[in-house]
Amino acid sequence: MATGKIYNFMGVRKLALAFSLILMLVSIGSLAVNGLKFGLDFTGGSLVEIGYEQPADLEQVRSSLQTAGFQDVTVQTFGSPRDVLIRLQADHDPKLGDKVLQALEDGSNQNLELRRNEFVGSQVGEELREQGGLGMLLALFMIMVYLAFRFQFKFSIGAVVALVHDVLVVLGFFSLLQVEFDLTVLAAILAVIGYSLNDTIVVYDRIRENFRVLRKGDAAEVMNTSLSQTLSRTLMTSITTLLVLVALFYFGGEMIHGFAMALLVGVLIGTYSSIYVAANALLMMNITREDLLPPQKEEGEEGEELP
Repeated sequence: MATGKIYNFMGVRKLALAFSLILMLVSIGSLAVNGLKFGLDFTGGSLVEIGYEQPADLEQVRSSLQTAGFQDVTVQTFGSPRDVLIRLQADHDPKLGDKVLQALEDGSNQNLELRRNEFVGSQVGEELREQGGLGMLLALFMIMVYLAFRFQFKFSIGAVVALVHDVLVVLGFFSLLQVEFDLTVLAAILAVIGYSLNDTIVVYDRIRENFRVLRKGDAAEVMNTSLSQTLSRTLMTSITTLLVLVALFYFGGEMIHGFAMALLVGVLIGTYSSIYVAANALLMMNITREDLLPPQKEEGEEGEELP
């Protein structure tokens, strides 16, 4: 039996559907027009690490590099405020690290140390981009197969639709704001898939159970009951996760800003999609109680001989 207050989540399903469609259209449009601002991991380029005696002023570092003629430079601390990581969209140059060091020494009164000078080829970046995309597609396919066996085919379609929705919105967010997309962000998107899937499975498990237990009410009422029963769990999981991610975003350093940002957006949109995309998709596919009931055995199938 259902206990507690039942919220009419499905009463605004058409409004939620319109909102989701707008989010996806904006995301797809931005990806088509702006694309993603791929980081050094995907595009290739040079990476230089400089050690400072005292905490570095990143704005001064950027200004010194721009004055020296370096363009498309990303500057961030690495491990501690005295370690500076510089990413440059530049061709392979074994002496690039020395040039960067000289430019920074001219604008600083500290003794600086060149700790790393590496180059990532564009071919490696293309392979990473292709393999990352194929990995996500394979993950979505395997999720569909698993849910088709675990629940029912309509559930697998609904879950994958929700996951595609979440991934597109996160990618659209990075494309719209032109935030750098690197391997840490790709890892965050894979984590978002896992988080959203877990949330969706909890909701789907309760929906399946209530379809079998509740004998009254249509599909929308069963959805409302199931979502209301799992609401406290969904909110507590989301809030505690968001608290950790906010702390990582503000105090984790620039190295994981993109990672934390992708997860923040993903957790928010994943919580929304587990309620209004995954469940709404089932209603749009006309899920019924008969879809989840085990097939009835005909007379004589249990070892009895027919007369």
